[in-house]
Amino acid sequence: MPHDIEALRKEHYNATLSRVERIHEGLLRLRLRPDAPIPAYEAGQWLMAGLGQWESKCAGCPQDEVEAAEELLRKAYSLSCAILTPDGHRLLAPEEHDWYELYVAFDCNQAHGKSGAALAARFHALEPGSRLWVDAAPRGNYTLATVKPKDDVIFLATGTGEAPHNRMIWELLRRGHQGRIVAAVTTRRHLDQAYRDVHERLMQMFSQYRWIGVTTREPGEKGAWLQVMLESGVLEERAGLHLHPERCHVFLCGNPGMLGRPRLENGVRVYPPPAGMIELLERRGYRIDPPDGVHVHFECY
Repeated sequence: MPHDIEALRKEHYNATLSRVERIHEGLLRLRLRPDAPIPAYEAGQWLMAGLGQWESKCAGCPQDEVEAAEELLRKAYSLSCAILTPDGHRLLAPEEHDWYELYVAFDCNQAHGKSGAALAARFHALEPGSRLWVDAAPRGNYTLATVKPKDDVIFLATGTGEAPHNRMIWELLRRGHQGRIVAAVTTRRHLDQAYRDVHERLMQMFSQYRWIGVTTREPGEKGAWLQVMLESGVLEERAGLHLHPERCHVFLCGNPGMLGRPRLENGVRVYPPPAGMIELLERRGYRIDPPDGVHVHFECY
């Protein structure tokens, strides 16, 4: 029996897509406006969002069987931020954020079943005005809670891992942060850096802000992983900032290989090879979210 798509949407959906920007076939930015007022939330937090499995995917992706079509697909997304007004002249005011912004990358070849790519492929097929589902409120502990006004802060990300950092950068600049702020992101190509123009504009507007965009597969460019850049000294040279645990917070978000999160074996911390950012930073005296002092904070996707 055919599914009543409109009835399913009416039953499950509670938000509207106000904008979709397709950067390329595997990368997009979405703005979601919930029916209910957006609650106060902290920069860096994430939100569950979803679509029914009955929705169509974008062209070129494998289609699912019809039997499970009434299921709602959901995934947690770190909340990003536009940061600047459309004309680029000033920071957005808090009251102008009447939407949630998602920054989503996916591989169409993996868009099957209940995977995150399958949900993203459905997002990619939407047009403004489309309906979807969002959770009641953002959540998460990856925030600026322990950052003091004069602390230096560096945000390190791979790909769409820069999403929560965008919101954090906006928050720090908006409240007049006095310490230095640096953000670095590695992507395969320049076309994967959807916020590049925004960050370049921010550097013109705020003397304490610096952004570093690194590619690893751009023809004609010599790229490097963030952990390699840290070991070689290139990262600190380009950042104009010394990573010292008493003065500089480090925020990490992205690929597990970049993070290098340790595991406990018989009470001993074992790090995955090759050395990731967490291991390299702990060699310098950093600790993962200690009860006091300057921290290294991380979020993994």
